Amino acid sequence: MRLKWDWLQPVMPVPYVPTLGPVHPEALGPGLFADIVRVAGTGSFLRYDKDQRWAERKDETVLPEAIEHTAVRTLIPTVARRGQGVLTLYSYGAGYDEAAGLASELAASHATSTARVITFHAPNEDLPTGIATTRVQLREFAQPSPEDQEERAGPVHGLSESVKATFAAFADRLTSDGFAFLYHQMEAGTVGPVLAVTDGGQVVGAIGPMETLTDSVGATRLLPQYLGVLPEYRGHGHGRSLWRAAMAWGAAHGADYQLLQTETGGASDRLCQAEGLRSLGYVCTTKL
Repeated sequence: MRLKWDWLQPVMPVPYVPTLGPVHPEALGPGLFADIVRVAGTGSFLRYDKDQRWAERKDETVLPEAIEHTAVRTLIPTVARRGQGVLTLYSYGAGYDEAAGLASELAASHATSTARVITFHAPNEDLPTGIATTRVQLREFAQPSPEDQEERAGPVHGLSESVKATFAAFADRLTSDGFAFLYHQMEAGTVGPVLAVTDGGQVVGAIGPMETLTDSVGATRLLPQYLGVLPEYRGHGHGRSLWRAAMAWGAAHGADYQLLQTETGGASDRLCQAEGLRSLGYVCTTKL
């Protein structure tokens, strides 16, 4: 199906593309939607898809035959087969009930255990209550600024062997934050550098992997990182030090921007807001 940009653009309050996630506002356009439809069902990654660093094949795919597209609403369903399967309905425009109905029908027909609807809200729009919400945030880079130059955080590979050895225990404690997975990737040598802060001869916080990717219009994107600090070491500025070290790394390695999704009101969200990131809007996820 060919999506009409003059129908879709007016109902897109957030620059967010199914299967790709948030994109830079200057990269948003009809070509991205044509691309995700073109590769649907192939398992192929688009060259600018950030997910390619974690897998050999693309799992989430658009269901082109089930797209509903009008001048006032566009519903784009996707299916992912990991686990017992997830059916996601990306809803642009009015009509949540219709979106939920279609998501439920498609989840049944594609035998997925989970169905969810994702809706989008502009930065200044009132948000629905009781729904999981993330904020899309944009950081654009210029030259590194003095506050970016953090000496408290540095690459894990530069630590002494005894301190480096404590990363495994740190990662195990922050498994739910993704660090056990990241540690496995680090051990396999498949990811970029990870930055850490230490205290008392052990790793107490980390951010990474530090990697960039060229986007669809040729700009360099600093890819999202895992960020975590051990609970007993929070509130001492370690998270801010890690963040600023990561931003300094991005600027030094030619990044033009970074996009993040943060849980609205959470610690990372508050940090990004305090650091002056630009809010591009909200993504709300309702499980059916």
